[in-house]
Amino acid sequence: MVLLLSPLHQRHEALGAKFSEFGGWSMPLEYAGGGVLAEHKAVREAVGLFDVSHLGKALVRGSGAVDFVNRCLTNDLGKIAPGKAQYTLCCSEDGGTVDDLIAYLRSEFEVFLIPNAANTAEVVRRLRAAAPEGIEVENQHRDFAVLAIQGPLSDELLDALGLPSDHDYMSFTKGTIDDVELTVCRTGYTGERGYELVVAAEEVVPVWDAVMAAGESLGIRACGLGARDTLRTEMGYPLHGHELSAEVSPVMARAGWAVGWSKPTFWGKEALERQREEKTVRTLRGLLAQGRGIPRPGMAVHAADGGVLGEVTSGTFSPTLRQGIGLALLDRTVADGDTVTVDVRGRQQEFTVTKPPFVEPSTKED
Repeated sequence: MVLLLSPLHQRHEALGAKFSEFGGWSMPLEYAGGGVLAEHKAVREAVGLFDVSHLGKALVRGSGAVDFVNRCLTNDLGKIAPGKAQYTLCCSEDGGTVDDLIAYLRSEFEVFLIPNAANTAEVVRRLRAAAPEGIEVENQHRDFAVLAIQGPLSDELLDALGLPSDHDYMSFTKGTIDDVELTVCRTGYTGERGYELVVAAEEVVPVWDAVMAAGESLGIRACGLGARDTLRTEMGYPLHGHELSAEVSPVMARAGWAVGWSKPTFWGKEALERQREEKTVRTLRGLLAQGRGIPRPGMAVHAADGGVLGEVTSGTFSPTLRQGIGLALLDRTVADGDTVTVDVRGRQQEFTVTKPPFVEPSTKED
């Protein structure tokens, strides 16, 4: 398979990036001069810059566009106003998760969507198939690049760039860098205060250069998707293909807060309501290592008597806590505070069941 390249690929090569495949794209996993640990530390203590241009982009527009999207995706767009963004999910009729995504409400006629890279085509296909006359669904996956500025000094960096930094969490506005127009949204996937810049793909190189130059005095680091994964795992944020999938519903992933239960309809509504009421499906929990064990996806989680309680969906060494952490789908008999074991390379390692996040987030701080 020929992998797609970010419009910033040459910049990543110049920084000594190690590349890996993400949703059909070749993207930086980590950079020379520190790697994942240094990049993780920069985001928790200063500021980091991620290229997440592999993420999908789609536009739904036309008369009634907002109502149409609201009948399809789980969350309730009626709760937000133009200029706001919302985390939501696209589900199948059996409640499985096709994708989780961010919806940007531009107006009553336009909703801009950012799905995951690997699922963009399927999300667009489903929306197009359901769209009534007068609603257009456009796949803009390669038309835009996305940069994520994350960390406690992100406001200072945006101020230095002349970009707006005083808007609320999950809101977006316009800005310019060297006459390049872009969208500034206060979102992120790290648990730190941060912003994501959506810019035309052909204009992103000078924007990247300007951000790196303005952030030099703040200790900025270019960060790869390896650090993005350790950061999001410390927050307990789900990753599609791990905590969410065709087999893992929002109810199982404890993402029911992103479901508009009172809406008359959305894809998968009946199945999700049934799971919510019956309370028989496994649910997502956090695992905190009592020793030196590091859980990895697919590892079995056991009770004291050896019975299988579930399996790990994500696991890593937490650079912040300096110990192993993980997320796991477990039977509902398991409670926070319980001790379970995980088969780590043939050895039973003890973990405490806990409710994420593992590290206190500062995403919504004023």
